[in-house]
Amino acid sequence: MADAPRGDPGAPRRPALVPRDQRLRRDPLSQPAALAIAATDPTSGAGLTADIKTFAAFGVYALGAVSAVTVQSRAGVSALEPIAPELVAAQIAAARASGQVRAVKVGALANGAVVRAVAVSLADADAPIVVDPVLAASGGFVLLDDDGRRALVSDLLPRAALVTPNLAEAAALVGARVTNRAEMRDAAHALVAEVGAAAVLVKGGHLAGDAPADLFVARGGGEHWLIAPRIAGVDLHGTGCALSSAVAAGLARGDELLAAIHAAREYVRELLEHGSALPGAGRALADHLAPMRARTLRGDRDDGIG
Repeated sequence: MADAPRGDPGAPRRPALVPRDQRLRRDPLSQPAALAIAATDPTSGAGLTADIKTFAAFGVYALGAVSAVTVQSRAGVSALEPIAPELVAAQIAAARASGQVRAVKVGALANGAVVRAVAVSLADADAPIVVDPVLAASGGFVLLDDDGRRALVSDLLPRAALVTPNLAEAAALVGARVTNRAEMRDAAHALVAEVGAAAVLVKGGHLAGDAPADLFVARGGGEHWLIAPRIAGVDLHGTGCALSSAVAAGLARGDELLAAIHAAREYVRELLEHGSALPGAGRALADHLAPMRARTLRGDRDDGIG
């Protein structure tokens, strides 16, 4: 269709264009920026691409470093190939060279060599580090070997502003059963007092009952039980990745840690309520941008969640 004549009152209004010189000058890193260090996931339900989408949902510019490559579908993980530690370190250095990293999220790291490379690369980082200590996939496929688990405890967790283990991960990290609230409390305090993490959020989603509880414990800050009704009927892939990267995004925006955790838990709740981004068999895939789209449609705000 030809353009309507100039001055035609029935002509559709075109959006004003940003002058080309201004578009070229715009620096994306003027936004708050966060760095995700994680493995790939071809489904994008978890891993690095899920972290990137979560950062975007919070209005945070995403920087990324690949720690390992996985082969996985909605049915589970079938292969894992770690990236050479020196390449992981080089990616982190390149991302940090932007000078704008305000928070770091660390996910699956595959082996001890990669864990140690990440720890050394972040040793002088001023930005808070959120560690999601991914040890195995939901189906049991091992995503961090025993040497990696030991290196995580000795080299990386003591530098973490927050560690976000589920029950099985907390048990493996402290070497004790974690199956109820009392054991969650013991594990959380051990991760702070003995391992050296600044704060821990033990996720209790696998506890029995209709209102599972997460436990937040911080060094010198007491403990907080965070309880919400269970959303039944949804087996969503990658909720742990979404939670930890949402916390990192909140910290990058300048939120206090507990406030960032509350916002992240609300974000995951919205993902669960929305359900799968794609139809098909197997685990549901999170639509990481659905909460942001809903807010945009309601006119709440246009710069991300929160």
